[in-house]
Amino acid sequence: MEKVKEVNSYVHFHGVPVKGKILLVASSPSVSKQTNWPIGFWAAELTHPLRVFQEAGYEVELVSTEGGKLEMDGYSNPLDESGYSAHDVISLGYMQQSDFKAMLENTKKLTEVDAKNYDAVFLVGGQGPMYTFRGNKDLEQLFVSFYESGKPSAAVCHSTTLLLEAKKSNGELLVKGKTWTGFADAEEEFADQAVGMKIQPYRIEEEAKKLQETTFKVAAPFSSYAIQDGNLITGQQQNSGAAVAELVVELLNK
Repeated sequence: MEKVKEVNSYVHFHGVPVKGKILLVASSPSVSKQTNWPIGFWAAELTHPLRVFQEAGYEVELVSTEGGKLEMDGYSNPLDESGYSAHDVISLGYMQQSDFKAMLENTKKLTEVDAKNYDAVFLVGGQGPMYTFRGNKDLEQLFVSFYESGKPSAAVCHSTTLLLEAKKSNGELLVKGKTWTGFADAEEEFADQAVGMKIQPYRIEEEAKKLQETTFKVAAPFSSYAIQDGNLITGQQQNSGAAVAELVVELLNK
């Protein structure tokens, strides 16, 4: 069934009963081979879902592709001189919290955790995943283990690149027969025009549409758009993280 909404290590709010535990996976710092920029995770794609999960009473643990300290993409930092994300008061608020700073300072590597200890998984997007998620067999195995256990399995924006190759235990693509979304070609074009160069090494929508027996859909550029198909939940871009998280919470609360 398709459902569309437009709408730390153990960090949680004091006084809120913990209903369960959600694993967030982000990219470790890398360098873009296209732009030579330092890249990592997109701030809003971590903080906006984090707020939804915490307010719903879930415990959250953040891990990364290589472990250690994480860095947000510069354009996603509300304090960046570009002003690109100056409106992101949720990220700005988290950046003032010592718990959040500590969560980013020293993450476990994703191979150090076991899916059976968590109730859901959420892949954080950003520019880093285009290099650190696609073809990452350890991450594919982790994500598929959640999916095949029937647990909410979510990805947003460029983190959906994992789904271009992730296969189930029977050898079929996880997205076979599924409807899903991710960063749109139109959004890539906008970003490229804004900075005057090609930012990404490939485009998720373009690659997804080469796949057989799957349906990749996008909404208007930079609108909040999330799709739930069974226990797979995907979001189009940075403005869709909260909508994806809300669908995860709905599934967990059933």
